Amino acid sequence: MTEILRVENLKKSYDGFLAVNGVSFAVKQGELKALIGPNGAGKSTCFNMLMGQLKPTAGEVFFDGTRITGKRPREIWRMGVGRTFQITGTYQSMTVIENVQMALISHHRRLYSMLPRAWKLYREEAFEFLKTVSMQDQADRPCSILAYGDLKRLELAIALTHRPRLLLMDEPTAGMAPSARVELMQLVADIVRDQGVSVLFTEHDMDVVFAHAHHIMVLNRGELIADGDANAVRNNPQVQEVYLGGGTLFKEASHA
Repeated sequence: MTEILRVENLKKSYDGFLAVNGVSFAVKQGELKALIGPNGAGKSTCFNMLMGQLKPTAGEVFFDGTRITGKRPREIWRMGVGRTFQITGTYQSMTVIENVQMALISHHRRLYSMLPRAWKLYREEAFEFLKTVSMQDQADRPCSILAYGDLKRLELAIALTHRPRLLLMDEPTAGMAPSARVELMQLVADIVRDQGVSVLFTEHDMDVVFAHAHHIMVLNRGELIADGDANAVRNNPQVQEVYLGGGTLFKEASHA
């Protein structure tokens, strides 16, 4: 499979402290890849460098063969890299479908259309994106009354409006009930399978990771200590050592 993302020897230093130290990996087209590790391991720092929100101290990032190191977040986004955040970023005063329409207006570069007639633009297209995340029945509900899991699904629909080839998802199931976590990640897995989008996600829930990720990377103290399929990662002595302290969840997931 073709590589969509390649990271080479990525480093980030703060006053001599290496938050990320020599990280290299690749994400292939149509791959669902997880980046896991304890709190403070450097996962969010990595994501912020991939999206241009942080400038690496050293190293290179390539998207579809093009060097994107040092590019601004908007440029990277326009190239086809999307991102969802731990905290949802929807417009609470708008309906579900209006939020998706807003994203489509931005995607089509028609922000001048902030007039009442703007809400006629792209409604059918927005509805199709809501169908992708099984939210078409809630199209006209205000966002302010949505359950948290539904907000996360809406955020996914909004991210998809920009037709990303690579989607970075930072703790996509954070704050969700266990059943809602499973549903959301199954939805993501289906989108990867059906649309060929590549997804790189960080996650604390080991059940979610082992159930859905094609490959798993483990970051500890800024260094990548494992990169492989579920069996290789769960049997890696370094990974077992890292998760031994609070590792009941990790052990349970390994028997799933």
